[in-house]
Amino acid sequence: MFNPIVTAKIFSQLGNSSSLLPIAIKDAAHSAGMTTSSYITGKEVEGKDRLIDEFGTQAIWIGGIPFYKKVIDLTLFKLAKHNPKIDTRLFKDEAILQKAYEHAPTEEIKKSIAKVSKNAAKVIAEQAKKTPQEIAEAVANAAKNQKTFKGLALAKFIAATALTLGSYAGLTTFRHKHTEKNIIKEIKKEEQAKKEEAFKGKQAQKIGSKPSFGGMNMAGLKDFMFDPVKNMMIVDGGITTERLAESRNPQDFMGYVIKEGSFWFFMYFAGEQIQKFFEKRANSKHNKSIDLDIRALQDNKLKNYFKSGKAEASIKEFQKMQKPEEIYEFLCTNHNNLVVKMAKKSGIVKTYKKTGLVDTQQYIDIDAVKGVGEKLEKLYKQYQVANVSGEKIEDFISKTIKLKRGSILKNIGTCMGVLGVVVPGIMLAMRYMDKDNKEFAVKKQLQEKIQKQNIIA
Repeated sequence: MFNPIVTAKIFSQLGNSSSLLPIAIKDAAHSAGMTTSSYITGKEVEGKDRLIDEFGTQAIWIGGIPFYKKVIDLTLFKLAKHNPKIDTRLFKDEAILQKAYEHAPTEEIKKSIAKVSKNAAKVIAEQAKKTPQEIAEAVANAAKNQKTFKGLALAKFIAATALTLGSYAGLTTFRHKHTEKNIIKEIKKEEQAKKEEAFKGKQAQKIGSKPSFGGMNMAGLKDFMFDPVKNMMIVDGGITTERLAESRNPQDFMGYVIKEGSFWFFMYFAGEQIQKFFEKRANSKHNKSIDLDIRALQDNKLKNYFKSGKAEASIKEFQKMQKPEEIYEFLCTNHNNLVVKMAKKSGIVKTYKKTGLVDTQQYIDIDAVKGVGEKLEKLYKQYQVANVSGEKIEDFISKTIKLKRGSILKNIGTCMGVLGVVVPGIMLAMRYMDKDNKEFAVKKQLQEKIQKQNIIA
């Protein structure tokens, strides 16, 4: 039996457009398909070349930015004595930053937020009965610290991205040299075999050849800085550009055009649209809204609130809050509200493990929290209709979860099928359709180069 909590978490990650898990699974399928295709057409040497390219790139692409960010947190931020876990998006609204300070889950976090909050610095100075001049100095110092912190956060993002792209460049250089070395070794073996065949009086097989040798504003930027998937889009953009620029021949180039084009579409754009299609279908065909996070749908609290009728009052209580700072305050102080519970369960509002309180050093997307309230309201109304028709809450929730799981699996399965089977299949077919394009082009060009330079005696 699978642990339902673990299962729900996995499905939640698979259905989350900002999660790295679906990205990793899709890329693994794509890499496996592309590597298999290369082994079929170009045998061992091309297969190994593709293996290093695909899975080496995947490791750098997925792990590069998080690794380098962690290194910078432990060095640059530590030297500057700043808390790297504070999200700079909190600085957009001083009123919310003040709330984050007031409701910090620990004193240590409270102090780190106060260090970069002008309002908090003013409150602390006033409470300490400082002079007007000292209060002004405290506020100015906090403003200076905030500016420094923003600079560090931006530097971390740029440096981590650049270092990740640099790592990929290093992998490309290694791959090219490794492949060239193996090809030369293979060609030498083939030439030796030909000499032995000729010596025995047998006709050596001719090897065909075809010469070919070629080598934002801050608000928008913050979306890329803090969304792991958007982080990877930047890195992927660099990788795609480098792959096309460093293509060793037309075969390499066209392969990357097809591969990267399909990869970008099904990795970053198609998944979200496919999921929306299944959500609309579940809503119209089954009258069940499945756009809530699956962890929320599987939580017994949701079922109990629906069954007891408390859900409506809880949703209305939340919807009375209008201003962002009011909603933020509500999230920090109303732990028994259904919307708050489900926002936490969905991971939109993160909690500090040691205290169980809202982790105010993390950014809370107020619009996303409002969205949870709207989704709960819609689902509850659908349950009321189903209940009148005699459908029990257990059956209603069970069917909703089943539809949600099915939509996620179909979404992931579709993308994996296209990236792991269809795209490699198209590239394989293109190679077989053109007899002059079937052989690994890098090997052919090296063979010609070796013959011209008379490297093999």
